[in-house]
Amino acid sequence: MIVPETNLRKHRGGVGRSLLRSVILLVLAGAIAWTAWVCGQIRYYADRDEARPADAIAVFGAAEYDGTPSPVLRARLDHALDLYGRKLAPLVVTLGGGDEGDRHSEGGVGHDYLLAHGVPETAIIAETQSDNTAQSAARLAVIARTNHLDRVIVVSDGTHLFRIHALCEHDGLIVYTSPRPVGRSIGWQNTFSRMAHEILSYTAWRLHLH
Repeated sequence: MIVPETNLRKHRGGVGRSLLRSVILLVLAGAIAWTAWVCGQIRYYADRDEARPADAIAVFGAAEYDGTPSPVLRARLDHALDLYGRKLAPLVVTLGGGDEGDRHSEGGVGHDYLLAHGVPETAIIAETQSDNTAQSAARLAVIARTNHLDRVIVVSDGTHLFRIHALCEHDGLIVYTSPRPVGRSIGWQNTFSRMAHEILSYTAWRLHLH
């Protein structure tokens, strides 16, 4: 039986559309599964405090305002002060550069804040050149190797720590994550925004788009 050419074209078109739909559904299912997994990892590290005796405490930077730490940076530094006061590590590393034209850096402001709260100069290392989390992790790895620091407690916001842990591990560091306390609810919009940022940032890093 001879099948008319028009019927063949319709059949091929139907098969093509069906295959395209299958591919789209497969990609969507993969994206949903990936997002769910990353969300789970973010929540796991956000709710888990691994602080224990180590060689150093590293504070990842946040905004500073003309030499004064922002509330977020201050909370991270206060948490580092608590860990230092509990004698979990003899050294604190502050991380983070500044925007172009700034007179201050996040790492420098962190250094001055710790100094003003009783941490001796000899117990602080300030890293002041990194522009983002990946650079901070890489520079922390250099500082650790230079100063023979085998284990580091890393301090940041809870939602930030899964990505920090992955970056530091990639750079050869052994790190213990310790989220800074959250004094009050930050609202679902803020939480959603932070989660979305971390999911996209981690995914971009894994895809080597950073």
